[in-house]
Amino acid sequence: PVACKKPEKENAERAAVPRAGSRFVRSLSVVCRDGCIKAVGRADVIRNQFSGATFEKVIDCSGKCVLPGLVDAHTHPVWAGDRVHEFAMKLAGASYMEIHQAGGGIHFTVEHTRKATEEELFNTFKHRLERMRRAGSTLVECKSGYGLNLETELKMLRVIERAKQSMDIGISSTYCGAHSVPKGKTATEATDDIINNHLPKLKELQLSGEIHVNNIDVFCEKGVFDLESTRRILQAGKDIGLQINFHGDELHPMKSAELGAELGARAISHLEEVSDEGITAMARAKCAAVLLPTTAYMLRLKQPQARKMLEEGVIVALGSDFNPNAYCFSMPMVMHLACVNMKMSMNEALVAATINAAYALGKSDTHGSIEAGKQGDLIIINSPRWEHLIYQFGGHEALINYVIVKGKVIYQNEMCGTMSSY
Repeated sequence: PVACKKPEKENAERAAVPRAGSRFVRSLSVVCRDGCIKAVGRADVIRNQFSGATFEKVIDCSGKCVLPGLVDAHTHPVWAGDRVHEFAMKLAGASYMEIHQAGGGIHFTVEHTRKATEEELFNTFKHRLERMRRAGSTLVECKSGYGLNLETELKMLRVIERAKQSMDIGISSTYCGAHSVPKGKTATEATDDIINNHLPKLKELQLSGEIHVNNIDVFCEKGVFDLESTRRILQAGKDIGLQINFHGDELHPMKSAELGAELGARAISHLEEVSDEGITAMARAKCAAVLLPTTAYMLRLKQPQARKMLEEGVIVALGSDFNPNAYCFSMPMVMHLACVNMKMSMNEALVAATINAAYALGKSDTHGSIEAGKQGDLIIINSPRWEHLIYQFGGHEALINYVIVKGKVIYQNEMCGTMSSY
């Protein structure tokens, strides 16, 4: 077990969350045992309760803050072939869809990912997950989607499964075979292929225990998968037990939010072009909005309406959207951008990157907050004020002192003992 003393902060305001909001209190202790949080309480009470216990490790957090491990609710981390050359094209004024229609974007990455071996993909994926952990993420949603054919999509899902089994980080895996329409097919043909071939094979491999997939995703967008194709794929995925968690209303208003609410979607991502009716429908359906400030920033899109969503009662979560088009591993930087560009408060951003992001993945009962019985995923930051994690843009490398997953220290930042985090 790991015992941590926890310093105080004032009560955090509550955003739209399915459970109680966060609370920060001085002189508390957190005790982890068998991978879970065994007890949280005032230091003197915990000391008496566990007076006869021995601990594998005791971390003195005096002058520090203990927070829930961060949850990244949207990433595309398995791929080969970066797109650094496209960044210059975007700076010169090319739009996302212009690059996509010219054979770049997703199609460029698909070509390289199809050629890569499973071992090559795993090795790069492993390093990316390690960088995410060092930035405080302890649970990450990971998509396929750079194969677009059955063989490569399954190769990507096997890579994700291998990381699930071998790495100390939580993973929620997503089948995203409808990330783009493959070259040589129409959207209708691609939809039929997914429903008639991909999903039945996925169900077979799920039943055999070879892979474990949690979510189904579709890029519902003009020129990609229209609303009816999206409906067919998502419903077929739901029918084999997958949570609906998809891309919607990013570049054009598609009524994706209304569709997701109707289908019982767990979450919808992007939503830069969501309608007022879509926001109302999502709030009513308790469908989480996974907002991606890095994407809006890098593609120079209009910002998602985070304030309106929060005021309407939508459960707002955050994700990095890590992919070759939005190369960001850091949830602290995502939270900073959410505050500056989307006008979220720091408390709202923290909730969106912990308990609400866990809710978007169907894991808020086990992740996302420091409560007895939940998984022992924590980060300890080298500051008496937790807000520094958001305030210091890009400063997490000197701030995050420990990352703990299932009660086990999986990253200790030696820099925190030798340099100031200010």
